[in-house]
Amino acid sequence: MKTIERILIKIAIIQFIFLVIAQVFFHEFNAFPELKQITQYEGVTDNNHSEVLNSFRSKE
Repeated sequence: MKTIERILIKIAIIQFIFLVIAQVFFHEFNAFPELKQITQYEGVTDNNHSEVLNSFRSKE
């Protein structure tokens, strides 16, 4: 059982390392400029918390 746990821990660490590398690749090197445009279009990167709070308050 300990050998399986060790293997699973190693796999999880390797996946985390690849996740970090992929995130750096996508964000720092601007690998897909279309992806950046889509996130800006959808408003994911904007800090519009006040609009959300105002809409919740207006429903009360």
